[in-house]
Amino acid sequence: MSEENKMKSLSGPMMKAKSGKADTLVVLLHGYGSDGNDMISLASFWAGILPNAMFIAPNAPDVCDINPMGFQWFALDTSQTLDLENQKSRLKGSRAARPVVLNFLQSLWSDTGLSAKDTILIGFSQGAMMSLEVGLMLDESLRGIISFSGGLPAPKIMAKELKSKPPICFVHGGNDDVVPVGMSVVSNKALKEAGVETCFHISPPAGHTIAMDGLEFASDFIKKIIK
Repeated sequence: MSEENKMKSLSGPMMKAKSGKADTLVVLLHGYGSDGNDMISLASFWAGILPNAMFIAPNAPDVCDINPMGFQWFALDTSQTLDLENQKSRLKGSRAARPVVLNFLQSLWSDTGLSAKDTILIGFSQGAMMSLEVGLMLDESLRGIISFSGGLPAPKIMAKELKSKPPICFVHGGNDDVVPVGMSVVSNKALKEAGVETCFHISPPAGHTIAMDGLEFASDFIKKIIK
């Protein structure tokens, strides 16, 4: 971890467990140019099936380059063409940001007495890339990871370097013109071939958003992993 990243800390909105006692942590990572307020709204949707879950949606560590009202996990390199299988600038960015998210999770586990096996990591777009980047490189497996409209920053490279293999759910809009659905397709394929348990859903008419059918698919995934 660089000295700069050691000094960075994350904070953002949270929702306490509906039951009053948390035995599960749900960490929600927002997309590029957004913030934690955008993701914490999902807590209300899932509180019914996760009454013992604390939901936390931290803001990314850096102000967004193109939207000073939002945040970014890493800068975008628009000079490079999109390579779904080997986008090195995305990999460089996600790996630079990984220690910040890891430090946040470790602090959260220390404060709550919970651990990786009690944690579901959920991300949208760039936040989904970070969820996979961090979650697959932990020594202990998370309860699960949900990737909305994202994928592995570099599928071929990362699939060979896995430290843990938590169950993973991919959800993507079929008409996404920001992050192509192909990113989830190649990520899902690479992880399946590496022995990771995955499930995949495409919302046919949806763009770069979370459609209701995708949200329900993710809910079914959550119900399975918390049994």
